[in-house]
Amino acid sequence: MVGSVPCLAFFYLLALWKLTPTNTKIYSFLFATLANAPARSSTINNPSSMEPPVLSFNSNDTTNNGNCTTDFDIITWFEDVSKNAGSVQTQTLCKILKQNYGVEYLKTWLGSYNISEMDACALESLFTSVVPLASHADFEPYIQKIADGDTGPILTQQPITTLSLSSGTTEGRQKFVPFTRHSAQTTLQTITLAAAYRSRVYPTREGGRILEFIYSSNQFKTKGGLKVGTATTHYYASEEFKTKQEKTKAFTCSPYEVISGGDYKQSTYCHLLLGLFFSDHVEFISSAFAYGIVQAFCTFEEVWRDLCNDIRDGTLSSRIMLPQMREAVLGTITSNPSLASKLEEACLELEVVDWFGLVPKLWPNAKYLYSIMTGSMQPYLKKLRHYANGVPLISADYGSTESWIGVNVDPCLAPEKVTFAVVPTFSYFEFIPLYYRQKQDFSSVADHDFMEDEPIPLSQVKVGQEYEIALTTFTGLYRCRLGDVVEVAGFHNGTPKLNFICRRKLILTVNIDKNTERDLQIVVEKGSQLLNKAKAELVDFTSHADVSNNPGCYVIFWEIKGEAEDKVLEACCREMDAAFVDHGYVVARKTSSIGPLLLCIVERGTFKKILDYFVENGAALGQFKTPRCTNNPVLLKILSACTIKTFRSTAYI
Repeated sequence: MVGSVPCLAFFYLLALWKLTPTNTKIYSFLFATLANAPARSSTINNPSSMEPPVLSFNSNDTTNNGNCTTDFDIITWFEDVSKNAGSVQTQTLCKILKQNYGVEYLKTWLGSYNISEMDACALESLFTSVVPLASHADFEPYIQKIADGDTGPILTQQPITTLSLSSGTTEGRQKFVPFTRHSAQTTLQTITLAAAYRSRVYPTREGGRILEFIYSSNQFKTKGGLKVGTATTHYYASEEFKTKQEKTKAFTCSPYEVISGGDYKQSTYCHLLLGLFFSDHVEFISSAFAYGIVQAFCTFEEVWRDLCNDIRDGTLSSRIMLPQMREAVLGTITSNPSLASKLEEACLELEVVDWFGLVPKLWPNAKYLYSIMTGSMQPYLKKLRHYANGVPLISADYGSTESWIGVNVDPCLAPEKVTFAVVPTFSYFEFIPLYYRQKQDFSSVADHDFMEDEPIPLSQVKVGQEYEIALTTFTGLYRCRLGDVVEVAGFHNGTPKLNFICRRKLILTVNIDKNTERDLQIVVEKGSQLLNKAKAELVDFTSHADVSNNPGCYVIFWEIKGEAEDKVLEACCREMDAAFVDHGYVVARKTSSIGPLLLCIVERGTFKKILDYFVENGAALGQFKTPRCTNNPVLLKILSACTIKTFRSTAYI
């Protein structure tokens, strides 16, 4: 998910090195079937055309005959399906249900119906009236049966042989999600569609390099022999990935051995080294999430001298200990003293200005930075802009481990204003209207964060209304709540354009108060403004609703760079406490049923320890998002052990 940061979102970024937005030869193999797709009227009436085309490389393809697929063809396809989004959605659901008719999960509600004889509209009405909304927990027993080796039609008619692993940073635990070829197809479709829209605004040179901070993680097998790993890891390990690299002459700066090394620190060093070696050829810089770019550049500040030495001598630092990674990198770089001197001079200048403008200084031809920048990634935008000094930031597209959802069709918009046009062929989307509770309507139950109406189809959503998304997917999830809160910002033809608001479960609550991730970010931004005036910088943050004492209180953990006097930090603490505007919080603070907010300053490197914890437990760096609100006992132990100062708010006194 965009803000929850879905591992699948990282998946399509990996494939970016297989194409540049103007490379029509590469588009040819990705969208060859789209070029011959039926006219829009037959697309609407033929459910079989709803599934994204099989995207495979044709080794006999010669695309110099003027028949290659272009950006225009790709965008025309999306314009057609988005104009008829409501009808396309009905047919998409029809295809999913008929394709998976008779599976164990659906038998309870649809087993007595002959859905093969039903038309699409009747089937949609039946499905949404008899099959209940579900959460991922409802699917876990079925997924576990699949993981244990049951090959029957449990969730899908086609056997599931691979499971994706979520990062676990949102809910504190990783979960299995079915992964099929459809997952790969929609990923590639998202990549090429988004690239086509980007190329309209920021055309890049064919044959240029892409500096991508991308990472694989280890795979393992379940008791039943199913392969488990992040979606990106599955992709890197596939023959399809290797074949496409060979056939399309991959233009990423880093070879596969760097991506798949399994040690993100060693991989990051090599990504940086190779990015510098090809610095004049880098067209744009990307990572799955904004955090990945910030993390890489922070590392650069520490190791730039070693990097320059390696480029000067054509060597590789002894910190790189993985044999295959060393061999691959040393087989790529050569000694380049003049480049090393140029980079060294630039870095000495950048160090004086706290690395302001690092991107255009070191990569002068970079057109933009590309990454997921919404939701929990927004706090990193200030640091990204510091490094970018005017180089545009483009927010990547909206998806989750469960499904892709929407594409950024307006890449010129700032990340804070970005919207995502829903692609109606990817899954069947329902929207649950959400309403904030009135001031007098308090509940002590944390799950009751919103009032809800009945779910509605894509065609009935309204501009300005907030919704939770529910998905019915080709991979065996039916009316599954995603947990994302989105707002409809407008429409692209007939398909809604969504703003990502927050994760619904990320709630700070002690009593009658309810504060979301977005509320927290606003509060932290206000507090950090005082910090900035003191010439210090907020590196990262998280929070916790501490109910171990009475009254409970909010605890916010800050890691800062630079020195700030205690009186400044006391003012930051007071400012944040007073900045929460939720009526329940304000009333509870005034009546002392919620205690004063605590601001805990943690030592430098604390949030890297949290990253290391997640990576050691199976997450890839490309999946990682700092949890903005946590009850995870391991994380709280790390945070507590690293706390060096604590301040108690004096607001409401």
